[in-house]
Amino acid sequence: MINITFPDGNQKSFEAGVSAIDIAKSISHKLAKEVLSASLDGQTIEPGAPINQSGNIKLFTWNDKEGKQAFWHSSAHVLAQTILALYPKTKLTIGPPIDNGFYYDVDLGEETIHEADFPKLEQKFMELARQKAEFKMRSSKKADALSYYKEKQNPYKVELIENLEDGTITFCDHSDFTDLCRGGHIANTGAIKAVKITAAAGAYWRGNENNPQLTRIYGITFPKQTLLEEYLHFLEEAKKRDHRKLGKELELFTFSQKVGQGLPLWLPKGAMLRERLENFLKTAQKKAGYLPVISPHIGNKDLYVCSGHYEKYGKDSFQPITTPHEGEEFLLKPMNCPHHCEIYKSSPRSYKDLPLRLAEFGTVYRYEQSGELHGLTRVRGFTQDDAHLFCTNDQVKDEFKDVIDLVLYIFKTLDFKEYTAQISLRDPEDKTKYIGEDENWEKAEKAIIEAAEEKGLNTVIEYGEAAFYGPKLDFMVKDALGRSWQLGTIQVDYNLPERFELEYVGADNQKHRPVMIHRAPFGSMERFVAVLLEHCEGKFPLWLVHNQVMILPVSDKYNDEAQKLLKLLNYYDIRALVDERSEKVGRKIRDAELQKVPYMVILGEKEISSGKISVRRQGQGDLGNFDVDAFAKLVTEEIEKELN
Repeated sequence: MINITFPDGNQKSFEAGVSAIDIAKSISHKLAKEVLSASLDGQTIEPGAPINQSGNIKLFTWNDKEGKQAFWHSSAHVLAQTILALYPKTKLTIGPPIDNGFYYDVDLGEETIHEADFPKLEQKFMELARQKAEFKMRSSKKADALSYYKEKQNPYKVELIENLEDGTITFCDHSDFTDLCRGGHIANTGAIKAVKITAAAGAYWRGNENNPQLTRIYGITFPKQTLLEEYLHFLEEAKKRDHRKLGKELELFTFSQKVGQGLPLWLPKGAMLRERLENFLKTAQKKAGYLPVISPHIGNKDLYVCSGHYEKYGKDSFQPITTPHEGEEFLLKPMNCPHHCEIYKSSPRSYKDLPLRLAEFGTVYRYEQSGELHGLTRVRGFTQDDAHLFCTNDQVKDEFKDVIDLVLYIFKTLDFKEYTAQISLRDPEDKTKYIGEDENWEKAEKAIIEAAEEKGLNTVIEYGEAAFYGPKLDFMVKDALGRSWQLGTIQVDYNLPERFELEYVGADNQKHRPVMIHRAPFGSMERFVAVLLEHCEGKFPLWLVHNQVMILPVSDKYNDEAQKLLKLLNYYDIRALVDERSEKVGRKIRDAELQKVPYMVILGEKEISSGKISVRRQGQGDLGNFDVDAFAKLVTEEIEKELN
């Protein structure tokens, strides 16, 4: 007999050889039907595999991230089987699950797959899924595995196996299909009730531009047809909100191949939008005691060697810039923190100077792979709303909590109502990825956990997600479509002060190391604007929008009166424009609606003679007639309400 412990602490005895599905059946047949995957003592197990030892079990359904991952991992196998059935000369490479579905990279040889082929793929996929074939894992000797794929003339799988140790190689079989695989499947293909092939794109083998180009087929599957229908509706909504589409329509930003991939160009409206966001945060920072600093866009390579950034990211960064001076090298700035360490070090510091809060909207550069670039959410040059707080050990928790308050103020003002605070800690199984002493890591992790608890945040702990120099609190924000984005981040760092030999003189007249807190409530201006655009579908809050009021004269003869009204509204600090086009007022209203202008003011003979203006609200229609003072009060009160 073996003892199985459940997440609630309850324990139950079973005969050795019992499976996760059997254990689920002992609870209820309904649960057994819903279980997609399981883990024992934190290790993923196949749901139908025999369990021969006591341990802690977790059962995962579609409602769990782990359940979806197993479902989509298994679906990737079926996709590969489908592609081989339709394109027999295909060479398979890898096919992992992703956040929404899965993909498989394939070498099609002379064949191609286009969008017109997707229905054919979906039909064959479901035909295979309905066979209810079981997923079965088996071990293989390295020599046998190599022989199998050499016979199939698949150099990609051969390369993968050559890098594996003998005794660690496993395959997954289902139906007449087999694939190199580490495991983590659903019980059988019959659980898959709906599929959508979503895209076909190019991808380099192992992400290296010097390697062969493959075809990446994306798909998503569901255990119910209704879930697919909901997802397709979601995709339509997402298309409407795509920040690349909205950014073009609202004239916020553009890209140029001549300037370079991943380097956004901010147009006047976008630049002013960014400026308003920056000023909003600067005002809040000033109240919180932050001091502004500015650092250059480049730094000596030795600066980033000292910080550890070069060792960690040097290969993936823009390559060093050489100068006429022999041996001198500079890097485009990948992070602001090393510069801020040197600013701290520029003067002797006392405990009376701490906490010292240095803030900068600093632009940094990272060489992201071209295939990973995506609008403003993944770029090569971006501006962080960065700040670094230097404080004593005793001040860490209070400073951290104050930063949490600042982040939550931003979310509230911009109407991000749903968020989770992810406590990102070291991977306890592999500490080689991090710098610094265990003692410092333990202190930093303890401070973050306690601060999050005391602020009553809804938290999750993720091991292995820490920065290489310290643990962090990442704010995962849900947008209007329920998608999760990482925006604000706060990090506690005992290591950079050590590396840069930062000091302050304490009350005991001895030298001490300060603790460093990194924080960026927006994360990056580019990514934040992209997420905000999609969240509000381009309908920015009134305080942030480029044009708050569009004045619409009903004919050209009222243009002069419209200009007088414009000056009056500007006096009230209301941003307004006049549409002087010789168009019918109905057309002007429609265009203002499309431009997502919050307020429209109609100006004609009736309005001028009555001394009142006719007001419309975007998406709501007529609000009635107002005198100018009353309308200005309406607008300014709405802005004040948004900001308070």
